[in-house]
Amino acid sequence: MNMIQRDRRLTWQHRRRIVILLVMIGAIALVAAIEPLHRVARSVVALAEPIIHQHAVAGAIVFVLLSALSAMVVFFSTAVITPIAVDAFGPLLTLLLLWLGWILGALAAYAIGRFFGRRVVTWFLDPRKLQEYERRAERLVSFRHLLLFQLAVPSEIPGYVLGLSGCRLRTFAAAAALGELPFAIGAVYLGESFLQRNYFLLLTIGITGVGFSWLAFRRATAMWSSEGTSNDPRGLP
Repeated sequence: MNMIQRDRRLTWQHRRRIVILLVMIGAIALVAAIEPLHRVARSVVALAEPIIHQHAVAGAIVFVLLSALSAMVVFFSTAVITPIAVDAFGPLLTLLLLWLGWILGALAAYAIGRFFGRRVVTWFLDPRKLQEYERRAERLVSFRHLLLFQLAVPSEIPGYVLGLSGCRLRTFAAAAALGELPFAIGAVYLGESFLQRNYFLLLTIGITGVGFSWLAFRRATAMWSSEGTSNDPRGLP
């Protein structure tokens, strides 16, 4: 399969992911807009609030660990529990905890790729998808490229791929921290908008985030298709 066919396949996969995200955002906005549904969801949040207040430190640790897990595996997302955290901890502390969790998850994925190798990484990622992204990681020759890769692909992918590819830890950590920050801010505002039933703002933030992700992917695709970049993984920043 040539590079054009691979790019088309990745583009199709990314479009499917965008559609799923838009459906999820629409469903969340619908729940926020319909008062009985929102009341049920809000009651669930209210049930968790006193428990978290009684065990604030443990609750914060669990939230960070779950956030880290969401950055490592595709089947789990903190979108469900972020409104609970916003209600219990407030937007700012939730943002810091969520951002910390995602960074720790990215570093854990990097460590698995770097120290345990491909055999263990394939427990977390589909081998064909891993191979496709590894080919593209070979074209990352600057920090800008690395950050674009972080922004463009699903969050569970960069750590494993760049750990396998030999990216420097400090460079990866900086790209992961910068790349995760806007999504963490968006996730917290989504949670707060849901709690406040501000479904217009919820839709605006969600669609903006999806559009940002799509733009980053298109820029990354153009970068992968360009000529004159290194094919040596040791050239990673």
